[in-house]
Amino acid sequence: MINLLSNLKIAVPDKIYIKDPESSDLGKRIIEHSILLIDEIGFDSFTFKKLGAKIGSNESSIYRYFESKHKLLLYLTSWYWAWIEYQLVFATHNVPDNKEQLFKAIEAVTRTIKEDITYTHINEVILNRIIINEYSKSYLTKEVDSENKEGYFVVYKRLIKRLSEIINKVNSDYEFPSSLASTIVEGALHQHFLKVHFSSITDCGKDVTPTQFFINLTQNVLKTTTNGSK
Repeated sequence: MINLLSNLKIAVPDKIYIKDPESSDLGKRIIEHSILLIDEIGFDSFTFKKLGAKIGSNESSIYRYFESKHKLLLYLTSWYWAWIEYQLVFATHNVPDNKEQLFKAIEAVTRTIKEDITYTHINEVILNRIIINEYSKSYLTKEVDSENKEGYFVVYKRLIKRLSEIINKVNSDYEFPSSLASTIVEGALHQHFLKVHFSSITDCGKDVTPTQFFINLTQNVLKTTTNGSK
């Protein structure tokens, strides 16, 4: 997978940024250190001035890439979901059994993230923590509908659609594949958050992973078992 992914560029909607940060060393440093700084102090406390101080660059140079920290968060979340989409595609490629394909897809979107050495300027483990803690801030805004029309969330929606289509292949009679798909993706973030911060209200922890929970949930919802019977 590493060799295959090394030839792929994670595509983020170009309306999110002014200048593609992947096009320059400064842009990559902006992405690398924004991830580290947001993880350290939180998105609410994060500013371009603080980021500029971290990377030894003027605040104005960051504005040449992103018009606001909100757009930067949109970039980071879009990049993350595109990266997860690649994990899902490769995990399910050439898997002939529909149920096994679904379980691999669920694992791809719910598992604990490991760092991908393909992208040296992005720490996916830390970025995953940001997605768990901060992702909702990218869309719980007054501008969400207009930004959706502009295509800012197209990568996330495409990921949900892929998972929904796999669910539909397992049970075409199931009426709510998109709702189940979005519940799995969003719910995984929530369960990862709960097991760290509110462990008393989740069964996920050392012995039970979010992946196990959502595979179990999906099996019961679709009335399927691992041996393929309904």
